[in-house]
Parts: sequence; structure tokens; C-alpha cells
Amino acid sequence: MTEIAILTPDPADSSFAGQWPGVLERLSEALATAGLEARPTPWTEHVDDAAGLGGFPLVLPLIAWGYHRDHGRWLQACTTWQAAGVRMLNPPSVLAWNSDKSYLARLAEKGVAIPETIWVEAATQADVDAAFDRLGTDTIIVKPRVSGGAWKTLRLSRGDRLSDAPEGPAMIQPYLPSIETGGETSLLFFGGVLSHVVNKRPVAGEFRIQTQFGGRYVALPKPPAGALALAERTLAAIDEDLLYARIDMAQGPDGGWLLMEAELIEPDFYLGAAPEGGARFAAAVKARL
Repeated sequence: MTEIAILTPDPADSSFAGQWPGVLERLSEALATAGLEARPTPWTEHVDDAAGLGGFPLVLPLIAWGYHRDHGRWLQACTTWQAAGVRMLNPPSVLAWNSDKSYLARLAEKGVAIPETIWVEAATQADVDAAFDRLGTDTIIVKPRVSGGAWKTLRLSRGDRLSDAPEGPAMIQPYLPSIETGGETSLLFFGGVLSHVVNKRPVAGEFRIQTQFGGRYVALPKPPAGALALAERTLAAIDEDLLYARIDMAQGPDGGWLLMEAELIEPDFYLGAAPEGGARFAAAVKARL
């Protein structure tokens, strides 16, 4: 079997210890259907020297969790991998810019619909107080520009005091009630081709859709009306060499789809909902070797 590398979390970060091995197992099972063997290696071991990755025909950063808590080293690692010519997909250049959610503003400039967003260098009470009127809403979301898994993401109502604010550059958006009623929908693409669609909804009283907060995921037989068009517009605006992409979206107040995230680094592929358990993913990987 052809051996490829999969980047994993920092071994010193115990917060992921009980989760990533299961993800690796699912990815490995899918890759094995295409005659590929996954070799795990922590991304933090290759920050300044890419020699340990040079022997692999392909490196996938699919479990490089925790980069948002060590963003400076992550950017350094991306620079190292790019300079060394590591065969990595998605490419290190994409892994760098996709780690800062300010990319949403650039996609918006290219015609991709996103929620109205206020960008601040550091979220303050004054920013929060002003955001309600500026965004025309009584509920807002405050989150770091560099984040993952709803890390340090806050939902605030008019009159709430800002506490445990994100450190550094942040973004403020109107809270979308559709998250509770219709959830967030993810379209998964491998090799530029739509593979499957998953709808994710929070439990009652929660606004975060991640499984660690009780989120419930359901496979959909096809994209909802209008969702595929937004996903394709997003990919066209990105215009990069992507092996995989997860395009997350939700409906705005008028029912139109809005891009929430273009997940291009280490997204959950929801392979349990994928046709043939992820065979399309494995075939897309093999096609790049």
C-alpha cells in the first residue's frame, strides 16, 4: 500500500487525546479502499523543518487540530512547508489564509453572500453596544477571527455585558435564528465534485451545532434549493487547487443562503454520511498521487 501522512494534534495538548484517534481510524478505513495507508504525525513536529514530511508522496493536514490556539507557529509551519515544496493538499498557502476568518470579507468582495460582519481588532463593550443598532438585531455573535469548533464564540443579547471576550482580532455578526429552526448545512466536495450533504442542528437552548455541544447531524439526499449555487460560487471565488472543501451555510432572514465558513484545513468530512463510507474521498486522494 502507498503510505501518506496525516497531520495530527500536538501530543502535549491532552484536550484532543480522546477524539482524534477515532477520526484517524475513519479516514484510514476510507483511504484503505484505494490502497492507501495513513501514517499519523503531529503537525507541531514539522514547524521549522519539513524534512520529516519529505518522504511522503502526499501529506494531508486533516487532523491538525489546535492550530487556532498556536496561530503564530501554524503560520510559520505553513511557510516552512511551502518553501520546502512538501506535497500537501490542501496547499500550505491555503492552510495559512483559511486559518483567519477575514477571508470571508475577501469572498464577499467577489460576490459571495455572507452575514453582515463588523471586523474589529479587539472586541470591546463599546463595539458590542454599537453592533446591535448597526446590524439591526437584538442578538449578536462575537467570535475570534482565528478559531475552531466555536472556540470562544459568544452569543449576546442587547444589554448583555461582554465577558470572556476573544483576545485579538474578532468579528461580530447578527445571530441567525435559522440556526435553531433550520440548522447549518454543509456541502462536501472532493476533487471539486459534490460528494454529500449534511444538516447540523443544535439542541434546544443551544446555538452551537458542534457535537461537543450536543449538535445533531443528519444526511440529506441532495442540497436544498439554492445551496449548491452558493457553494459553487464560493469555490469559484476561491479559485485554488483544492483536494477537499466543506462549505458551511445557513439561511438569512430573507431565506437566502449565506456562507458561514469555507472549511479547507481540517474539517470533519462526516464520512458516516458519505456514499460508500468515503470512497469518493479516497478516490480523489489517489487521483492526486
